Amino acid sequence: MEDHYSSLRRGFNWLGSAAVIAKLTDFATMLAVLWFLTKDQVGVASLVWSIAVVVEATDGMGTGTAIVQSRSLSRLQLDSVFWYAMGTAALAGCLIWLAAPLIGEFYGIPGMPLFFFAVAVKLLFTAGALVPLQLLNRELKYERIAVINVCATLGAALTRLAIAVMGGGAWAIVGGYAVHGLYMLIGVQLARPFLPRLRFRPRAISGLVHFGVPAAAADVLQQLFRNVDFLLIGWFYGPASLAIYRVAFDIPMEAAVAVGDLVNRTAMPVFAKVSAARELVAQSFVWATGRIVALVGPLMAAFMLCAGWLTVLIHDANGVSYAAAAWPLRILAAAAILRAVFQLLRPLALGTGQPGMAVRMWGSTLVLLTGGVLGMGMIFDAKRGIIAIAAVWLAIYPILFVWGGRFVARTCGLDLRELAKSVAPPAAATAAMVAAVLIIRELISWPDPRLQVALAFSALA
Repeated sequence: MEDHYSSLRRGFNWLGSAAVIAKLTDFATMLAVLWFLTKDQVGVASLVWSIAVVVEATDGMGTGTAIVQSRSLSRLQLDSVFWYAMGTAALAGCLIWLAAPLIGEFYGIPGMPLFFFAVAVKLLFTAGALVPLQLLNRELKYERIAVINVCATLGAALTRLAIAVMGGGAWAIVGGYAVHGLYMLIGVQLARPFLPRLRFRPRAISGLVHFGVPAAAADVLQQLFRNVDFLLIGWFYGPASLAIYRVAFDIPMEAAVAVGDLVNRTAMPVFAKVSAARELVAQSFVWATGRIVALVGPLMAAFMLCAGWLTVLIHDANGVSYAAAAWPLRILAAAAILRAVFQLLRPLALGTGQPGMAVRMWGSTLVLLTGGVLGMGMIFDAKRGIIAIAAVWLAIYPILFVWGGRFVARTCGLDLRELAKSVAPPAAATAAMVAAVLIIRELISWPDPRLQVALAFSALA
């Protein structure tokens, strides 16, 4: 039987490779899309996207997580979960469609409510994919999940680019987001066919729902945490300033979130399988933390080294660069390393049967971030406010790690010396990479921004 290390390693290899390919594809096409959109269009699409992912977190009301965590499942339960997920998705879609005019009025953006039709449709796609996708996770079929993710991301990226080239404006980003759900649904049905029977028994899934509701609450809080700054910046400063912040945020943070999501998918089923053995949970946690630092640390260092040159190269449809995003990008790249490590606590909580802890964890992060963003938004103008809000991300994690460290110690008796041994090699390698780039810059003057970006990422490779 495959041991927990083999499962973690295989998951990281397959899902990690898929995440790299998907994110490179996503990043490249998004940069191309920015050339066809104005900053206002990017800002409007960002607001819609931010609201959409919070609503999407209610997908199945956490029963997908319950499928992975449950010791045994019957076909009746799977059928019932499918119809339960479709019902909750239809309800959430109706509610967001009804609320769309109020959202548009709140932000004062004409035409904004129309975009939420695409959001409502995607909810049905993701609900339809929930059961087969979580069965693949439960069965540790990482290879199939990796292929599905890459294909869905590629399809959504090409759709987004096509809409942008045809002059679709903000619909390029919103449409790409919506069709990703369709491509995921097609992919999981090909990889793990699941045809639900026409039967629904609430009692059969009462235990799954009982576990799932707090898990869904944790997901909603997590998505609010991920998007509350966008929603508030759009309110304080408007779509154009939000577009600048979004570029600064997405370049480092999307990469870190991709690693975090990879960790969640890989580690949660493993934590669930070894949850009865504290020592194995601790070993898995140490291994996963080391891999996060190895993946995220060098990449974020490269972004910090070339932030100024990279943002100068990015332009909007009017030919104006995103150079104002440089300093927020540097700050957010540093915060992204801490964020990626902290994200590992969620699968640890869910995998060891503590969904309530996941809710409290993300609730606390949401309160800290929201308070910080509100404070900065009321004090500073747009130019300084974007930098100050980026600094809030960096400031909240030392507080969170104090609480998180106690939780990990209580859950699996973590040995900090073993954790330090796991983190030290990639941290040292990252420091060496940064030193090498700085030395080369001192010896050779390269005014071309493209050469500076190439230097940083050559050192990363």
